[in-house]
Amino acid sequence: MKVMYWIVTGFLAAVAFQAMATPGGPVIVTEDGEVLTARGSRPPHFDVAPPKEAPSTGEKDLAAVAKSGNAFATDLYAKLAGKEKGNLFFSPASIHTALAMTYAGARGNTEKQMYTTLRFPIDMRYGSPPVKGEGMNMRITGRAIPISVPWPQDRLHPAFGALIKKLNTPRKGHDGKPAYQLVVANALWGQKGYPFKEEFTKTIKANYDAGLEEVDYVKATEASRKRINAWVEKKTKQKIKDLIPRDAVNGLTRLVLTNAIYFKSNWGEKFEKGATREGDFRFPAREGEMMMAVRVPFMHQQKRHGYMETDTFQAVDILYRRGDLSMTIFLPKKVADLAAFEKTLTAKNLTKWLGQFKRETVKLTLPRFKFASQFGLADTLKKMGMTDAFSPTTADFSGMTTADKLFISAVIHKAFVAVDEEGTEAAAATAVIMTLRAAPQPQQPKVFKADHPFVFMIRHRATGSILFMGRVMNPK
Repeated sequence: MKVMYWIVTGFLAAVAFQAMATPGGPVIVTEDGEVLTARGSRPPHFDVAPPKEAPSTGEKDLAAVAKSGNAFATDLYAKLAGKEKGNLFFSPASIHTALAMTYAGARGNTEKQMYTTLRFPIDMRYGSPPVKGEGMNMRITGRAIPISVPWPQDRLHPAFGALIKKLNTPRKGHDGKPAYQLVVANALWGQKGYPFKEEFTKTIKANYDAGLEEVDYVKATEASRKRINAWVEKKTKQKIKDLIPRDAVNGLTRLVLTNAIYFKSNWGEKFEKGATREGDFRFPAREGEMMMAVRVPFMHQQKRHGYMETDTFQAVDILYRRGDLSMTIFLPKKVADLAAFEKTLTAKNLTKWLGQFKRETVKLTLPRFKFASQFGLADTLKKMGMTDAFSPTTADFSGMTTADKLFISAVIHKAFVAVDEEGTEAAAATAVIMTLRAAPQPQQPKVFKADHPFVFMIRHRATGSILFMGRVMNPK
């Protein structure tokens, strides 16, 4: 009997080992035939044990966080492009970072929803996922499948920290001074005397360099709001003012998480001011209506830039000084086709397109433009899947505090951009408010004439991170 027991046990162990070790098709079904898994990617399983390896803050993790930020950027752009009218400009990096700090205190279903919406990285593991039923109510039918496993918090936040550190370390020019200005700053603004968990505040300080600043929303609401806005204004070189409006904080506010990002750089190859002249910028008045035109200053140059094109659009990649950052512009070939292009702007397509740029001589025409955008993101983030975080009844931010339940009452974002012959200046800030429940030289240059609506982004090429993103519908 004992011999038979050990033979059966050994056989089952061998089958289990084979299932865990070999990639393939479905693994487990119930006795009624329900397939519990299917070949391919799965949503994050928070019940799956995290990898046993020690948390890594290497280049691989940094790149993964930057990639996840870009996926979030294209998702968010798709939502905002359909909702906001006219010019659009925002910093996905600022929003992603502010929400990542908030995520450090999220637990339960709130944590799961935020992880998926923010497109945080996952690891793939082969094996059997959690199954329904017990004992003999299941049978092994084949080999192991790939399972997506979310990064644990103690791996995710150090990777964000490494990315922020790299962004905040500009390369120096030949004169020994930074070749460009790029500053990413974070801060926590907590209610005086409120019992925030030490683990939460330590995580934010260690990885986001955001200390907990005490303010008094209860007795000094307006003074607290002004103090936060003054910090944002200072960090963005006075470009982002009055980020938080009067009605956004009140006596029930307990925490505001802020991120500010500022960028200023000259082009690698400046436009000659003497070559700038006025021209018509054309755009559709409304969908299906006749074209309109405004007279705006157009900058001109013929230089070598990154260039690619398809049957429907052209794209150019213009380097800033030292080449660590660039402005990438996507220009539909037809004036009225911007909306159609925006529908194709996914993370997968963007990665493919960026890999197709080649150095070409480009006859470039680009309008000067300057504008600001401001909007609330609560409704947009809810539609993207973050519903619980904004609900007074279901939000779970128990990782932040031992006191009353908190929820997100507002996510406010404001951004500014100015493009001229010298270069670009851009700034953005995000506030998350927590409230109590109550190539070869071509013979002819490529012609790139941005005289109609286009999409653009400012990328940190060293990390691949999209810092700013937007569209120009009307330069005026």
